[in-house]
Amino acid sequence: MLLFHDDAVNWLSTLADASVDLLITDPPYESLEKHRKIGTTTRLKMSKSSSNQWFDIFPNDRFESLFHEIYRVLKNGSHFYLFCDPETMFIAKPIAEKVGFKFWKPIVWDKINIGMGYHYRARHEYILFFEKGKRKLNDLSIPDILEYKRVFKGYPTEKPVPLLELLIKQSSNPGELVVDPFFGSGSTLLAAKNLEREYLGCDKSPDAHNYFHSRLNEANESKYYRPG
Repeated sequence: MLLFHDDAVNWLSTLADASVDLLITDPPYESLEKHRKIGTTTRLKMSKSSSNQWFDIFPNDRFESLFHEIYRVLKNGSHFYLFCDPETMFIAKPIAEKVGFKFWKPIVWDKINIGMGYHYRARHEYILFFEKGKRKLNDLSIPDILEYKRVFKGYPTEKPVPLLELLIKQSSNPGELVVDPFFGSGSTLLAAKNLEREYLGCDKSPDAHNYFHSRLNEANESKYYRPG
């Protein structure tokens, strides 16, 4: 396990060609800033009680350079999962295809509980499923709608670890390398650790590193705890 504090594209450029078995990530996409400004999300709110800015927005015009690096570092015969909202999906999909990825479909993450909003309040998020070369999923019976309750009171945009575990089980084997260049809350890295995968993560935010280390410490402590 190694963690890095750097810009995602810069960091990926330091990895060797065809060295990664699976990449899963959730960039702080540009439309998040719009949701924050119009008040349709409280997860990114700035306040006296929560002065944490959490992360810098990753602009849409950097997607092409990001996807070029992701394509380069992934092995032939590997998968790439990108969490995003509907607005970003229409921007990201054609760019990823342009750099060489095969797009299979958007997977729907049903969060079960609805979020904020004005025009049909959202209770889902998309996970764009891309492939480099050809790799079969490990379980062909899994549907394209995944029901996992959203995380409340955690890191903004935190994903449930069991959801990430499912994606990792589907697209990698024990001992293979899973990478997340925007690790945020660290759910992808925790899921990889739980499933005995190697993992690397990068994030620019010091708060992401602090939050993930606290989760890692809690996970290590709980491993040794047995109720009396």
